[in-house]
Amino acid sequence: MNNQLYVSRSKAIAARALGEETMVMSAADSTLFTLNEMASLIWEAADGATPLEEIVTKRICAQFEIAPEVALKDAEKLVEDLAGHGILLLSAQPLASASGETAGSSRETP
Repeated sequence: MNNQLYVSRSKAIAARALGEETMVMSAADSTLFTLNEMASLIWEAADGATPLEEIVTKRICAQFEIAPEVALKDAEKLVEDLAGHGILLLSAQPLASASGETAGSSRETP
């Protein structure tokens, strides 16, 4: 992607860290997701204010031996998939907070 992508956790979820993984349940349909260590790092950093590219560079590439362009491509696919299930919110602009989002709005692209 050429534009910055900002990621925020939906408020319509329940999540719990279990070791290096994170379990996330969608409140909309009770679907349960298990995020591996790398996905959990993205999940933890998904504050709506930090660009995904920065999260990947500072959290993923700093901890794992992976090329930034490969990590970013994988991260983009991951967050798009999770946004499609309504547990992440995506935006081309920083999101001040996801608290104003409704359970049905899983993707925001202003």
